[in-house]
Amino acid sequence: MRRFEEKAGQLYGMQKIRGFCHLYIGQEAVAAGTMTAIADDDNVITAYRDHALAIAKGIPAKECMAELFGKATGCTKGKGGSMHFFSKEKRFFGGHGIVGGQIGLGAGIAMADKYNGDNRATICFFGDGAARQGLLHETFNMAMLWQLPVVFIVENNKYAMGTSVERTSKTLEIVKLADAYDMPGDTVDGMSPEDVHRAIERAVKRAKEQGGPTFLEINTYRYVGHSMSDPAKYRTKEEVEEYKDKDPINVVLKTIMDNNWATEDEIEQINEKVMQEVAESVQFAEDSPYPDDSEIFKDIYVEDDYPYITD
Repeated sequence: MRRFEEKAGQLYGMQKIRGFCHLYIGQEAVAAGTMTAIADDDNVITAYRDHALAIAKGIPAKECMAELFGKATGCTKGKGGSMHFFSKEKRFFGGHGIVGGQIGLGAGIAMADKYNGDNRATICFFGDGAARQGLLHETFNMAMLWQLPVVFIVENNKYAMGTSVERTSKTLEIVKLADAYDMPGDTVDGMSPEDVHRAIERAVKRAKEQGGPTFLEINTYRYVGHSMSDPAKYRTKEEVEEYKDKDPINVVLKTIMDNNWATEDEIEQINEKVMQEVAESVQFAEDSPYPDDSEIFKDIYVEDDYPYITD
C-alpha cells in the first residue's frame, strides 16, 4: 500500500495521473488490521481516499494503477479514476467523491444483506470531516432502529481537508456521536494493526450475531496533504515528525524483528517483491488502452432482465 501510493504520487507529478488524487500514506495500519479481521465476502465501502483499501481488499494493484491512468483495464474500466474504485467480485463498493455519501450507502448494503439473509458485515469508512454531515445522524438512527449488520468507522486523521477537528467540532471524541443512538462505540489506535484487528473483529462478530451496528473512531494520521494539490502548510513539522515516530510500518517491522519472525534477508525479499509488483502495475497501466468512445453511455444503469418492465 505504501509503495503503491508513493509511486502514484510520483506519477501524478509526471502528469501520468490526472484529476484528483488522495493518498493513504500513514494510515495503512487501518486497512491492514481491518482486512485480517473480516471475511472475503464481507463488504467494504469508503470515501475517495480509496486506493490502499482497494488493494487490501484484494483488487490487483495493476487494475488499481490502470484506473488511475484512466485505462480500460482499470477496476472501473477507466471511468472512475482515483476517487471511484469499485469491484463487485471483491465486494468493494467504492470509492465515493461526495463527502459522507457512502455512510447511507453502507447502511443500505447492510440492509440488503439482512433482508436477503446473507450473513455478511459491511465495513463503512469515512473521514472526520464526513462525521459532520447530516446524513450520518439519519443513518445512525435507522441502523440502530433496524439493527443493521454494519460497522461504521471514522478514520480520524485529524484534518478535514486542511481544517483541524478542533476548529469544526465541540467534542474532540467523535465516538461520542454514537451515544445519542445507544450505539456501541470505541476508540482505537489506528497506528497499530493489532489494535485495529481486535476492534474490527469484535464489531463484526456483533454484526453477524444480529447485535446491530458499531461505531469505531480509529485515530490515525496522514503524512501527506489532503490531496496532491495540498502542500499541508497548516501543520507544523514537529507534529508530522511526532507521528512518523509511530509509523505503523516501522513499528510492525520492529515487532517482527524483535520476535525473530523473519530475518533481514526475508524482509528484503518481501520489499523487492512489492517493488516489482508496483513496477509491473505501472507497466500494465502504460500498455493498456483507453476506453473506447462507445463505452461512454454504458454502466450508467444496471443491465438486467426485469420481467415486470415492458417496452
